[in-house]
Amino acid sequence: MATELEIKLTLSEAVQAKALEWLLARPEASDGRRKTLINRYYDTPDAALNRAKAALRVRQAGDRFIQTLKTKGEFVDGAHRREEWEWELSGPDLDLSLLEQTPLHGQVDLSALALAFETNFQRQVVMLESGSSVIEVAVDSGEILGGGRSLPLHEVEFELKAGEPGELMRWAKALACEVPVFLNLVSKAEQGYFLAGIYRPEILVCSEPLSVTKLLHTLSVSWLTGEPVKLPPSALSAITKAASAAGFDKEWQELSHSLQSGIAAADLIRKFPQLGRLQLALALVG
Repeated sequence: MATELEIKLTLSEAVQAKALEWLLARPEASDGRRKTLINRYYDTPDAALNRAKAALRVRQAGDRFIQTLKTKGEFVDGAHRREEWEWELSGPDLDLSLLEQTPLHGQVDLSALALAFETNFQRQVVMLESGSSVIEVAVDSGEILGGGRSLPLHEVEFELKAGEPGELMRWAKALACEVPVFLNLVSKAEQGYFLAGIYRPEILVCSEPLSVTKLLHTLSVSWLTGEPVKLPPSALSAITKAASAAGFDKEWQELSHSLQSGIAAADLIRKFPQLGRLQLALALVG
């Protein structure tokens, strides 16, 4: 079992190409491997894994097959931290015996697991080494398939392999200064569950002050579902303080006005090219 720490940014196909070009031009960067990844996710008919905030997949990369279980995690300073188990397989089929020493054992009917959806994409890896820190950047481009539908996939993920966690945010912020990005707290698995009709998150509106993490998650849910976000001033009071502390007063005033009027995340992304920079700054101080 390992602990994974990563920051995931969503961007358009055209912007993704520019992001990769910028990353490869950094003196700290080395061009890593390119590969095609086929990922099949499994759950029970009543979505027991999804309800437990866990994800189980078998990934095919060339002639290698890897079974992975990821459990519910937490967001810390904009990064996602969660527990992860990984096993090599001899073929494409699930090995249920490997799950007996994980939290799933005794909580889920493992015999009921079946294919739920797929995430298939090309991955270009860029390694960033600065001092004692090593970061793996995965530039993913492809699609998510589920429920007879598909979603385009264009992401840049920064994952800490060694060193200081703060380096993740430093590099994510540096990229956000170069190209428009969206700090996305919705995982590939959640997108697949949504397409398959298993997972349907709702945007809950309340008058109590939202935390930064709650706001970021609300924006991510809006991005996934297309539903607008409309929040009263009282719900944004704590965010206003965080934006001021981060030095983004002007940008937050514009964004706050749109959120109070009601706007979908996709429209926010188009309207505010600096949205990703603001999200990352809020995550750091919030």
